[in-house]
Amino acid sequence: MLDLHQLSVTFNEGTPDEKKALQNINLSLQAGQFVTIIGSNGAGKSTLMNMISGALTPDVGDVMIDNRTVTFEPEYKRSQLIGRVFQDPMAGTAPSMTIEENLALAYSRNKKRTFKFGVTKKRKEAFKTHLESLNLGLENRLNAKVGLLSGGERQALSLLMATFTEPKILLLDEHTAALDPSRAELITKLTKEIVEKHQLTTLMVTHNMQQALDLGNRLIMMDKGQIILDVNEEDKKALTIEKLLHEFQRIRGEQMVNDRAILG
Repeated sequence: MLDLHQLSVTFNEGTPDEKKALQNINLSLQAGQFVTIIGSNGAGKSTLMNMISGALTPDVGDVMIDNRTVTFEPEYKRSQLIGRVFQDPMAGTAPSMTIEENLALAYSRNKKRTFKFGVTKKRKEAFKTHLESLNLGLENRLNAKVGLLSGGERQALSLLMATFTEPKILLLDEHTAALDPSRAELITKLTKEIVEKHQLTTLMVTHNMQQALDLGNRLIMMDKGQIILDVNEEDKKALTIEKLLHEFQRIRGEQMVNDRAILG
């Protein structure tokens, strides 16, 4: 479903600020795999997500989604194949539009655009059904402006918008990091339920090692633009935070010093 071949990109090349953001990344995901990605700041996690989504173009390498080469396709074209939820609850939705208008936009993401009304009676009923699954009462607030929702409500809506058209790839970029613990727990629970229900091929970046261990069926650790550890489902079940830190030290010969990565 996703195949990354020899992806490399360097920022500010030829200057004192040169940084190899990604170095020869090779990664393949089968349909339905849920991969969590961990690593300290500057490891290349968000750069990898941006490369897959089309926000960045690699210096070298290829991106394939569902056997289709999309390396040089712009972000708006790839959005037909990709759903993405960002760290900021304010991103991914239009605050001045209503809940139902936002859902109508998301519904049309992988469909041909026309001059028909985006919100029809039939679609309203479908939107209500999807919103009910969140258990937040949003199905009774279809005409509410999204900008008036709480951070947790907005992130739940973003997650629903990114997934209810069942994209080929779902990208979750630290999508619980900006929420308080109770809301983060809710979004984590919803994430697990939605991904399992639709069997979505998913990549989730997180600084929270425990979250990375609890979710998904594969784990990847990145450092300095490289994938340094790739753990399959069976081995992942036996992992702990302590074992992950030990693996990092064994591979890199130094301790991981980013407290946020350790503690979440």
